[in-house]
Amino acid sequence: MKYIFEVRIKPNHTLEEYVAAWKRGSEVIQKMPGARGTKLYRKIGESNTLLAIAEWESKEKRDEAMVELENKDEKTKKIIHKHREFGEFIKIGEYDDTKWTVIP
Repeated sequence: MKYIFEVRIKPNHTLEEYVAAWKRGSEVIQKMPGARGTKLYRKIGESNTLLAIAEWESKEKRDEAMVELENKDEKTKKIIHKHREFGEFIKIGEYDDTKWTVIP
């Protein structure tokens, strides 16, 4: 399962601020059962726009992880949400793993 969202860096903030906070939060999230990694991609021609793709074993595992993380201590919650200070979060969607692949 892929969880995909776009990020637009907020005025008066930098890409570097966002990425640093995103990495720290992602390190916590990726310790959760079912997490399979996450990546950021910079949009060509729009250096302050990013695409984030998080991979999970299933939607259920992601949902369980998010509920568990929201019930953690305040320090953990602050870490996993810090990136939102620097970027506008726009959810694109949740996608099943593909059955269709063409590889050269």
